[in-house]
Amino acid sequence: MSSEGKKEGASSRKLLVSRLHKSEDTVIRVKGTEFGGESHTMIAGPCSIESHEQLLTVAKALKEAGVEVLRGGAFKPRTSPYDFQGLGEQGLELMKEVADEVGMVTVSEIMIAEQIRKAAPYIDIFQIGARNMQNFELLKAVGRSGKPVLLKRGLSATLEEFVLAAEYIAASGNEQVMLIERGIRTFEKWTRNTLDISAIPILKQETHLPVLVDITHSTGRKDILLPCAKAALAAGAHGIMVEVHPDPPSALSDAKQQINVEEFHTFWQGVRQSGLYNE
Repeated sequence: MSSEGKKEGASSRKLLVSRLHKSEDTVIRVKGTEFGGESHTMIAGPCSIESHEQLLTVAKALKEAGVEVLRGGAFKPRTSPYDFQGLGEQGLELMKEVADEVGMVTVSEIMIAEQIRKAAPYIDIFQIGARNMQNFELLKAVGRSGKPVLLKRGLSATLEEFVLAAEYIAASGNEQVMLIERGIRTFEKWTRNTLDISAIPILKQETHLPVLVDITHSTGRKDILLPCAKAALAAGAHGIMVEVHPDPPSALSDAKQQINVEEFHTFWQGVRQSGLYNE
């Protein structure tokens, strides 16, 4: 062994998710919607699915605005055990019902491997949340599922750890993985988390996977969503995720950071008029 020692981790082997394995960008297609490549994708919807009326109101507004991908949480990992934990399978049923009616691609989080079988008939893309980024058995399970996976960066995860989490999914047989930067925990208190803009070009350089940014969770602030979305797109992000609720003050989760439909239209107009978003 050299004096420098043998390096461990992502740089020590040709990972399936790396540019060394595949030089061209991966483009994931779900029901005609593309993630990656030259076009951009907007993912929007409520933090939690609360009712049919709530979800349908948002979905119709988003679809009319040209958004093709609907997000909504049915299983909610909450910091406090007393907070709303989601509607579970009922929420997934509502999401499929609404998505079929409106015609949208769906994204929802699963928390344990046992939920995969229940969720698979209802949603198009499995989301792995920040708290489960290193739940390796779950990563292997979604790797065996064959469904596209939206993998969020952990709260305190390094980029190498993030890439290796994606490798768990790919190594289990599924290279349909999208990476999403959602802010990391730092000493800063003026935002919910710290948006790591540098992660976007680094992840695009090191991997061939689509890279997106969750501007809602990374900032926790409605007033800076638009400039942060522009910054993410300018840095090369393939897409943006934002939370939209018909009446944010009454939301059962993340009430302060969700935007209403009118605010979304203003935000969406700003994004499209920036010249950074390719549809």
